[in-house]
Amino acid sequence: MSTSVTLITQNEQMRSILNMLGRIIDSDGSVLLIGETGVGKEIFADYIHKTSNRSLMPFMKIGLSALPIELMESELFGHEKGSYTGAINQKKGLFELANKGSLFLDDIDDVPLNIQAKLLRVLESREFMRIGGTVPIPIDVRLISASKVSLKDLVDKGQFRRDLYYRINVIPVEIPALRDRKDDIVLLAEHFIHRYAPEREIKISEQAAGALVSYPWPGNIRELRNVIQRTVIFCNGEINIENLPPEISNLHSLNTVVKACLNCWLKNGMSYTQIVQCLENTLIKEALQKTDGNQSEAARVLGLSLSTFRDKMKKSTPGSDPNGNQCCEKP
Repeated sequence: MSTSVTLITQNEQMRSILNMLGRIIDSDGSVLLIGETGVGKEIFADYIHKTSNRSLMPFMKIGLSALPIELMESELFGHEKGSYTGAINQKKGLFELANKGSLFLDDIDDVPLNIQAKLLRVLESREFMRIGGTVPIPIDVRLISASKVSLKDLVDKGQFRRDLYYRINVIPVEIPALRDRKDDIVLLAEHFIHRYAPEREIKISEQAAGALVSYPWPGNIRELRNVIQRTVIFCNGEINIENLPPEISNLHSLNTVVKACLNCWLKNGMSYTQIVQCLENTLIKEALQKTDGNQSEAARVLGLSLSTFRDKMKKSTPGSDPNGNQCCEKP
């Protein structure tokens, strides 16, 4: 079945996820998408619906975190005219509107416990009543939920119903963060260039590509998309490192480090090996300062595994040369 939704990847983990989705796409099992903010959970939901045998039927979606709690029940299940103050007309809820199709509930981790109980009843009985209604309405809906945090942790804390968790977690899909699929970063950047500047031929310089791959992308694909959309406005035919935001290009910080180590070379008469060690020590120090001492995040910034980063920390004294002399003073 054709679809207008394309998931762009060359990453092995992502390809494994897509292969798994291909096997379950036409089932009616509830899907739970798990991943950080910005990893593309809504795109996955679109893909699941539009490649399924429900693709010609309605696809309704809602971000629950932005919805006031007092309106949530009405949005999901609808209400009858006069059922409460302000209910001047009958309203169909999203479950009813999505009948025969799919319903995407984003940020299901933000649903209060009383609504969780009603969701569970609807999913188990496959029928519901509008607020103020007296007649059960049968539904046939494929539910796709998404959470930015581990629902299992919320269950253990008593903040999410265990029975509902098992009901929506029939097919769990863990979407990796962009920093864990570095081989997709330039590919996605080129995709966004074509989207936002289709009439222009814009390339990414080798230095800019290296900066994009090295950056940890806390906002994931959404952040990359916004960066490229902004960058193509100001670049002329090629995205250079100077065109990238300072937190990505890191030009000021890198220039400072290089100039400081050049000072060591000229003033301290250090050898090549000592200069390399000096630069490594300083980069470790800079990464730790940027990440408020978080070693895991500092390792990601430098593109190192945590074990390698810790090994280098043990061998180094940031701010000193291998002989213990103070170096890398700012020029």
